[in-house]
Amino acid sequence: MVRANSKATSARPRFKRLPRGPHGGVELLLVQSVDHLGKQGDVVEVKPGYAHNYLIPQGLATLATKHHKRMVEKHRARLLEIERKRLANLESLAAEIGKQSVTIEANANDEGHLYGSVNANDIAAALKQNGITIAPDQVRLEGLLKELGLYTVKVHLHQTITAELKVWVVPTATDDDAK
Repeated sequence: MVRANSKATSARPRFKRLPRGPHGGVELLLVQSVDHLGKQGDVVEVKPGYAHNYLIPQGLATLATKHHKRMVEKHRARLLEIERKRLANLESLAAEIGKQSVTIEANANDEGHLYGSVNANDIAAALKQNGITIAPDQVRLEGLLKELGLYTVKVHLHQTITAELKVWVVPTATDDDAK
C-alpha cells in the first residue's frame, strides 16, 4: 500500500529561494532598525541563514524588490519633510528661549551661597511658568548653581540646535525683608 503523501513527493526545498545580491548573500530591505546591521529602510545583504532564520520570521526585513524600494523612497521623502518642519519649529523655540530670562528664588546665606542648589528640574519648571515646555534632561548645566547671581545655561533641543537661557538666582523673599 503506497501513501499518496509519501516522502518522494514532498522532497521540495524547505525554504523558497531568495534572490542573491552582488556579493552572494541575500538582499533584504529592513522593516525595522537592527543593531549592527542598519536602519529602517536600508537595503542590506546578509547570509541566507540569517535571513531565513531570524530577519524574515521576526518581521524585521522583507525582500528588496523594486516595488518595496520605491515605497521606501516615498516614505523617506515624507519623513524628511516632517523632520524639516520639526527642525524649523525647534529653531523658533530656540530663538524664543534665547529671548527668555527666568528668575529662581532660593534660600541663601548672607554671603550669597545657597543652602541647596538650583538644578535642571528647577530651570525647566521656571520655563514652563513662562509657557515653554522642555524636559529637564535638555538643560545642560556646567556644574551646580550654588550661588546667587546670573547664569547662562544651555538648552539642548536637537543635535544641531542649542539655545542659551539667562537664569537669575535670587534670594527668597522673607517676611523680614518686607518690614
